Amino acid sequence: MLVIGIAGGTGSGKTTVARSIMNKLGSANVTLISQDNYYLPHSNLTFEERERINYDHPNAFENGLLLQHLSELRNGNSVDIPVYDFSKYARSQETIHIEVKPIVLLEGIHVLTDEELRGALNIKVFVDTDSDVRILRRLSRDINERGRTLQSVFDQYLMTVKPIHDAFIEPSKKYADIIIPEGGENEIGISMLTILIERYMTDRAASYVIG
Repeated sequence: MLVIGIAGGTGSGKTTVARSIMNKLGSANVTLISQDNYYLPHSNLTFEERERINYDHPNAFENGLLLQHLSELRNGNSVDIPVYDFSKYARSQETIHIEVKPIVLLEGIHVLTDEELRGALNIKVFVDTDSDVRILRRLSRDINERGRTLQSVFDQYLMTVKPIHDAFIEPSKKYADIIIPEGGENEIGISMLTILIERYMTDRAASYVIG
């Protein structure tokens, strides 16, 4: 199984890149997993307490569970991954069943900041997009899809999103094998990455047959 990590700042276009690759290679061959599904549950906290948590910090994620699920998939076992409800700042009771496929795309802001998680990746990608574009995309997403107010998004960006990006996410770019500027708008970059994945899979299949 080939695991490709796609990192980048909030609103950089990580999901768009991942979905473009899935469309090119086919959903029968590719599974898309979002690191956002692995926010810590915090089921013991009240809504007000959960609301105050810094969800942009690397420690907000249960990477141990994510690594366990990747290991299970590599071993040929399907998994049920958590679903996160952003309107409640909590995990849903629902799960998503993931079957084993040749390629796993793992996208998330901190996919490259964690050393152990980086070690589970075969190809590391960073989507590099201008900060003005990213904040506008986040603003639109959080208001329209996650029920946030303009003021709450603005406050969160200044207090946690930008400082965490500068401290953790931007520096993680140095670990990337491939950097794609402007995210989903970069058709050439996405096509080149898709070709690389296809070649990687062909080479691994050939090595397996020879071995």
